Amino acid sequence: MSDSLPLRLVLASASPARRKSLQAAGIEPDVLVSGVDESLVVTDRAEELCLELARLKAQAVLTRLSPAAGQRTLVIGCDSVLAFDGEILGKPTDPADATRRWLRMRGRSGVLHSGHCLIDVVAGRRAEAVASTTVHFADVSDDEIAAYVATGEPLAVAGAFTIDGLGGAFVERIEGDAGTVVGLSMPLLRRLLAELNLQITDLWTKVAPGGQTVEPLGTVPS
Repeated sequence: MSDSLPLRLVLASASPARRKSLQAAGIEPDVLVSGVDESLVVTDRAEELCLELARLKAQAVLTRLSPAAGQRTLVIGCDSVLAFDGEILGKPTDPADATRRWLRMRGRSGVLHSGHCLIDVVAGRRAEAVASTTVHFADVSDDEIAAYVATGEPLAVAGAFTIDGLGGAFVERIEGDAGTVVGLSMPLLRRLLAELNLQITDLWTKVAPGGQTVEPLGTVPS
């Protein structure tokens, strides 16, 4: 048997932005949607809420995995919420809700919290933490809000905005890691991997010309 094992990362999220963040950082994850009912967790603390949901998502996917022989599998669960004006804002319920939020948020700031839970399936070990970034919103006009809500983008994301899509034009600046706002902080993922005695480089992959195959660059001790 080889003295090293290929490392597999399973992303417990349907978020295209999280997957793209990993891919841009040289990591090609498998994706398995958790199906967790987010309404089951009730708390008035944004950090506690996003971390508990991240745990539930990772655990839900973990129970459905059958790790392959000769492979070390990790599961990463993430969840994001916006703390604004003493409230916790997840995804808007409908276009009217998204519009109301933007009328309140414009010209002001909030804190985007993203919980991360990383589980080493075989070892049964877990590392978790919350990353937080302050977001300063532009003083957008009523017409800009209406046009943005009409695209449907704000309905699919926590806080009703993105920085890596159409909503990026409506964010003046941030204080912290941009990846937190997207939903997955790469610097935090690196630190969580270190807690499991792994390196971010163990997850790097190389895509062949044409994107036909993915060749692992890193291996970890068996």
